[in-house]
Amino acid sequence: MMGRWYGLVKVVSWLCLVGVVSGIGVNWGTQASHPLPPGTVVRMLRDNGIQQVKLFDPEDSVMGALSKSGIQVMVGIPNEMLAGLASSMKAAEDWVSKNVSSYIKDGVDIRYVAVGNEPFLETYNGSFLQTTFPALQNIQGALIKAGVSSQVKVTIPLNADVYESSSGKPSDGDFRMNIHDLMVSIIKFLSDNGAPFTVNIYPFISLYNDPNFPVDYAFFDGQPASPVVDGSITYTNVFDANHDTLVWALQKNGYGNLSIIVGEIGWPTDGDMNANIQYAQRFNQGFLKRVASGQGTPMRPGPIDAYLFSLIDEDQKSIQPGNFERHWGIFYYDGQTKYQLSISTSKSGTLVGAKNVKYLDKKWCVFKPSVNLDDSRVPPAVSYACAKADCTSLGYKTSCGDLDARGNVSYAFNSYYQVNDQDNRACDFQGIGTTTDRDPSTSTCRFEIMIEAGSATSRRLAAVGLPGVRLVFHAFLPILLTLL
Repeated sequence: MMGRWYGLVKVVSWLCLVGVVSGIGVNWGTQASHPLPPGTVVRMLRDNGIQQVKLFDPEDSVMGALSKSGIQVMVGIPNEMLAGLASSMKAAEDWVSKNVSSYIKDGVDIRYVAVGNEPFLETYNGSFLQTTFPALQNIQGALIKAGVSSQVKVTIPLNADVYESSSGKPSDGDFRMNIHDLMVSIIKFLSDNGAPFTVNIYPFISLYNDPNFPVDYAFFDGQPASPVVDGSITYTNVFDANHDTLVWALQKNGYGNLSIIVGEIGWPTDGDMNANIQYAQRFNQGFLKRVASGQGTPMRPGPIDAYLFSLIDEDQKSIQPGNFERHWGIFYYDGQTKYQLSISTSKSGTLVGAKNVKYLDKKWCVFKPSVNLDDSRVPPAVSYACAKADCTSLGYKTSCGDLDARGNVSYAFNSYYQVNDQDNRACDFQGIGTTTDRDPSTSTCRFEIMIEAGSATSRRLAAVGLPGVRLVFHAFLPILLTLL
């Protein structure tokens, strides 16, 4: 194994400078209760000079907004569709016809089809080992039959855990033993079809998984006390070492010139003690600087092709990997900037937020002042609110970690209230919630006001009164409830 410094696990979803002139690419996910209108997002992409975007699913409204935008698109195929595509050429042809050919005719500049999303992740226990490669082959055949294979290339976004190093040195890199032959077959197929190898690399996860991981080694400007020395090369950051472990694995198996795309790379801003604005800005700016320099890595000098993970926060992503999963965006849920990044492709030289965003009224739901914390209605109400909305900013050393017990309750109530479009019933909580027009936010903790979202409205409101509802506890709830 590469060791914990290199064994990066996916938590899910980064940035693409194809050459010096191609601009920045990003992952655009849509697992949000109130997604921004696709037209607003496309305008934001163009304002920032972002010329490539990676999608996890070709939603019609998103694809329509990308039509004739000048933005190059990678469309994704979810893992759950791989079995059907692997077993039926007709299914692959139908998918390509509906999700590639038709959109190209409508003016969408599709360049890649991403077959699956980290399907060989070790935590999947081999669920997609038999179906991913056949699905890749069938999609390629369908692209050829549709006459678009010269423009649209296939790829498989893979987690960095598909390769490893027994010594921790990149030069000892090779593909994971239990999938070695399969990986060689896949890279041969990619090479034969002029397609790239796509890998997701997450230095943040190294830090998250290993409390002894040297912090400076995660960044591009650090001076780690114990850099990795590999022959004549000294590695001072985990990205270079991880990337070059892949380069060595490709070389050892006869495909050292296969092009590489970094499909996801980034840093979250909340939900963990190391997920914060300062670290995210430091990492992303360092990576942007590296990409813009055209320096590459020691084993692969030259331009780096990569997609930033991610564009916008998604408040409905699974938090099974960690509470930080909902905070990868360089923009908040409403398209506003979290921090400044110097981006040469932006019209202003820095990030430009979404324009003309419409918000709900300046109202918040808070814990009623007259109710005591030891009231028996409080724990189930908080649990219900957090299970149905988003409380991932609460917890140890998070953005809202400075709140007292009453503040925690208010944050939970407001999150549920806003997700349900400020419906008055969503601030009842059996009589212990109340609305206010005074912003309860602190210097570090934002009590959000939801954006207007058209059809994405109060259909989410269910059993607001709480009786008879089976409660679901989030991972962070025990921390919160100890303060009550």
